[in-house]
Amino acid sequence: MEPDTPPEGPETTPEPILTGDELTEIGRDLLDQGLGFLETLLRPWNAWQVGIALALVALAWLLRHVFGDRIREWMAARDGWPTWQMRILVVLHRRLMGIFYVLLIWLAVLILREATWHSRSYLLTIVAELASAWLFVALSTRLIRSQLLRSIVRYGAWIFVTLSILDLRGEAAQILDGIGFNLGDLRLSLLLLLQAVTVVTVLVLAARFLARAGSARIQRNEEMSPSMQVLIIKFLQVGLYAAAIFIGLRASGIDLSGLAVLSGAIGVGLGFGLQKVVSNLVSGVIILLDKSIKPGDVISLGDTFGWINTLGARYASVVTRDGKEYLIPNEDLITGQVVNWSHSNEFVRLDIRFGTAYSDDPHMVRRVAVAAAKGVKRVLSEREPVCHIVGFGDSSVDYILRFWITDPTGGLTNIRGNVYLALWDAFKEHGISIPFPQREVKLLEGSTGKTAAPD
Repeated sequence: MEPDTPPEGPETTPEPILTGDELTEIGRDLLDQGLGFLETLLRPWNAWQVGIALALVALAWLLRHVFGDRIREWMAARDGWPTWQMRILVVLHRRLMGIFYVLLIWLAVLILREATWHSRSYLLTIVAELASAWLFVALSTRLIRSQLLRSIVRYGAWIFVTLSILDLRGEAAQILDGIGFNLGDLRLSLLLLLQAVTVVTVLVLAARFLARAGSARIQRNEEMSPSMQVLIIKFLQVGLYAAAIFIGLRASGIDLSGLAVLSGAIGVGLGFGLQKVVSNLVSGVIILLDKSIKPGDVISLGDTFGWINTLGARYASVVTRDGKEYLIPNEDLITGQVVNWSHSNEFVRLDIRFGTAYSDDPHMVRRVAVAAAKGVKRVLSEREPVCHIVGFGDSSVDYILRFWITDPTGGLTNIRGNVYLALWDAFKEHGISIPFPQREVKLLEGSTGKTAAPD
């Protein structure tokens, strides 16, 4: 008789997940350990150690109030100290009670060890280790600027060091690992999620630090154009953050190959839904590569006139003379007609038109107009203004005055207005008149003109 053979085909055995009974059993074990620890605390010598720890809390609070004001006054007298040193002093001053408590409890531990033996100060040593770890976490997390992220890291680190010192990491990890489910070949548990969040957060913070340091160094490089600097910084940021997330997930034990099909389907859906966003991203890269627009350029797009403040991944920030900041999508800068007043050089030519009476000498008018424009601030003298006759109008001889400036960010309407005022003063000084439209009415011979009677 042939032995039984297993059925053909792959056989998958999912990783075991703790059942409800097993979780209940672990909870009972933890409860028993807690009750045993409480019973240990009620022993006479351990109760004395708990009393000493509580008394030291009151003593640390008293020292904080006695020396806190004096230390604050001493800090206020240090005006010449660097900013980073003052920040350290402020952080230490806010944790003054914790610092006093750590010093006092370790002093108590040393005294008990010298007076008795090490095992008699076991409970007080645990409290000292917890207080020291909590103080170190509180001080080190002050380096994180984001208040929300700082709170998450601080409380997470406090829980981790507490479980480590109390030797409860194994039981806690077992409970967290039991809370989860299988997603195909991928096992997701609460422990795996916490590990992934922790590792990815640390790596993202490191990537953020490296991105800022690299961006500052790139911006100090004067040999690169502003557009190239922005392009390199964007690629650096995307590369660092993507690497941090990918490495963090792999280091946490998450197999990303199982999510390939799902991520592909999500990518197709996002491609249709975020078509405009992707278009703006690609347009931003094109703008940075061809250097058609760069930070500091003065541009006109429709009714918007201003200078490029920043070039983002999705839009360009354009600041106008009246202080408004327009966020123009990169796609509009690629597909629309953009006037770049400072693309190849900083010189900008402006034209103004005016007319004088037929009785005025045109040669003198041209000389006076050029001299008046030269006397206006911001008008370039190395590129002299020119004045030309452009036509004979019904009531005046028409001229065009052209002059150059190099600072369009300073405004165009104001410089035109200043040149018009200079022309007004110069024409008044030289007796040149600016005519206005007039009409002559002639009565033909034999016709009779009648005027309406006044009301």
